[in-house]
Amino acid sequence: MLLTGSAALADPPKLAVFDFELIDTSLPGEFYGSKPEEARLVLIGEQLRKALADSGRFQLLDIAPVRDAARHANLQACGGCDLKLAGELGADLEITGMVQKVSNLIINLNIYLRDVKTGAMITAASADMRGNTDEAWSRTMSYLIRNRLLAPNYGKP
Repeated sequence: MLLTGSAALADPPKLAVFDFELIDTSLPGEFYGSKPEEARLVLIGEQLRKALADSGRFQLLDIAPVRDAARHANLQACGGCDLKLAGELGADLEITGMVQKVSNLIINLNIYLRDVKTGAMITAASADMRGNTDEAWSRTMSYLIRNRLLAPNYGKP
């Protein structure tokens, strides 16, 4: 009984949520750039941070001290630099994510949650969206938050 009470009082894990990265292989992106998508990356990042903070399951950490270093690295292929940066913040867990845009009708949103100490992948969540609008991106992020990251027992063996 005493163990149950102390476990319930334990602080939630410290979580670093890095800014999302974009892989834009679309023809419009090649010709016109990815300005609208870059703005949407910020919006979905803020949406994710707010939902996770509001859930009470995590203590969200400010990534400002390592944001520049993270932006200059490809967090999906840097050989664990994301774990190092999250460790510098004192995080227990970290989230990286990316959006891959093939065209305005084929876009994929990916979220990766890892244990900072072990480097183990706790869960990965992915969803495709059809349409390149603020609403489509927001709805896709909402789906992944609700049905993956904050779903009861998701990512547990």
